[in-house]
Amino acid sequence: MPTAAIRIGEPGRWSLDDASRARYHRDGLVIPPYRLSPDLLGEMREALDRLLANTRTMAPESLVCPHIANGARHPQAEADRWFEYATHPGILDLVQDILGPDLILWGSQVFCKPAKTGREVPWHQDGEYWPIRPLATCSAWIALDDVDPQNGCMRYIPGSHGAGSIHPHREAMREDRALGFELEPTAFDETRSADDCLEAGQFSLHDVFLIHGSLHNRSDRRRAGFVVRYMPATSRYDRGIDREQMQGGVAFSLSQRPIWLLRGQDRAGNDFQAGHGEAFAGVPRYSDDL
Repeated sequence: MPTAAIRIGEPGRWSLDDASRARYHRDGLVIPPYRLSPDLLGEMREALDRLLANTRTMAPESLVCPHIANGARHPQAEADRWFEYATHPGILDLVQDILGPDLILWGSQVFCKPAKTGREVPWHQDGEYWPIRPLATCSAWIALDDVDPQNGCMRYIPGSHGAGSIHPHREAMREDRALGFELEPTAFDETRSADDCLEAGQFSLHDVFLIHGSLHNRSDRRRAGFVVRYMPATSRYDRGIDREQMQGGVAFSLSQRPIWLLRGQDRAGNDFQAGHGEAFAGVPRYSDDL
């Protein structure tokens, strides 16, 4: 496993122009004018095929933290590949433009909606679930397939992050959903929603307070994405907040998840030792027969 305190890449290779930075702060989401190389995209899609083949007992709509090794079905060599994808220097450059020079990798997920049956993700705010204080996170949503309204792309409410607050959520677990909570419908106006349409290899960046969700995939095409979670090292990953989280029908704890300082300095007293080198630390087992 990579060490907890590392520096990934030299800054300055990719950057957001003033208009893109302003759009992110205004809307809570931006699609930068960059994309992954065809070779890298092909490699990631092959890694996804292996991950899906090895996690048949789990719902593919939410496979948590593939950058962390997880038993015989997801060995260290596979996790290291996902860690490399999560620390792409160009993406880190763009996140640094938003969050500042002190960056922590604290999470990732594969969201893969199968054709015809892909589950819905109800409207929510990411910060409802995350033990980061003060709340500050930028998520990179990397498209491994073309994603559009037909196969269940992410939808969002532009500007809904602006108040920097979390609205009330309620329990709303259903078998056709990949998330067990949803926003109270009075918290937002769904008619203002926009679609986060991406071609394979493109990615978007979105804010922790942004209201978003996605519909079922009723198309005959898969919809897969790799989402990476970054936080500024001016915030603290609070391991005292040990709320059990449910994703894709699998419960797991956040308190012992390993995190990595990627760039800059830790300025909030984060614990970079917990979870490193421990089997299944803070993530679900990728098979119930290991």
